[in-house]
Formats: sequence, structure tokens, C-alpha cells
Amino acid sequence: MQKPTSTDNDATTRIYLALAQVPEGRVVTYGRLAELAGLPRAARLVGSTLRKLPKDTSLPWHRVLNAQGKISLPQPGFQRQRDRLQAEGVALISGRVDLTLYGWPRQGEL
Repeated sequence: MQKPTSTDNDATTRIYLALAQVPEGRVVTYGRLAELAGLPRAARLVGSTLRKLPKDTSLPWHRVLNAQGKISLPQPGFQRQRDRLQAEGVALISGRVDLTLYGWPRQGEL
């Protein structure tokens, strides 16, 4: 197993900081979160970083979706994420969130 480098820790911190900014009732894709963290083309890194979050995290992991606006987690995580999104008023229609309506940030929001 490779020892984590300071670059790994920096990327993780940047992802966490970007994730913490996603407002309630809004969603972001893995790729967009990577861009916001200053890590373009690192959507997979975002996914692997989020998988390592502790279960009791206060970070809004549930606001991150795939590029199609769908939940990528298998059950039971899928249900947990869907319930959290719906509790924030984010509608899933046919298993998909309308990214034009709920996506963050919109033009001019940052």
C-alpha cells in the first residue's frame, strides 16, 4: 500500500472545502466538484475521496451526483442519498435530478 503524500492530503482538503460550499437544496456533479476544488478532470478522485468519508461526517456528500444527475450509490446508500435530497426539496424524477434546476453553481453564483 502506498503511503499518502502531501499532494493527496491537499487534494482531499480541496475537495472537502468545495463540498462544504454546496448549499442545501442544490446538487453538484463529481466533475463539477473536482473543477471547483481546482482539480479539473478528477471526477473519479472526488468519488474515491467521498467513499472514504466517515459515516458521521457533517459534509453534504449526498448533494453529489453523476453527470446525468443520477445517484451512483448502490443500495442501501442509494436510498439514504435519495431521502436526504428529497428532505432538502430536491426532486428526483425517474431517478434523475434536473441539473439545470438544482445544479450548483448557476451562472454568476460564485
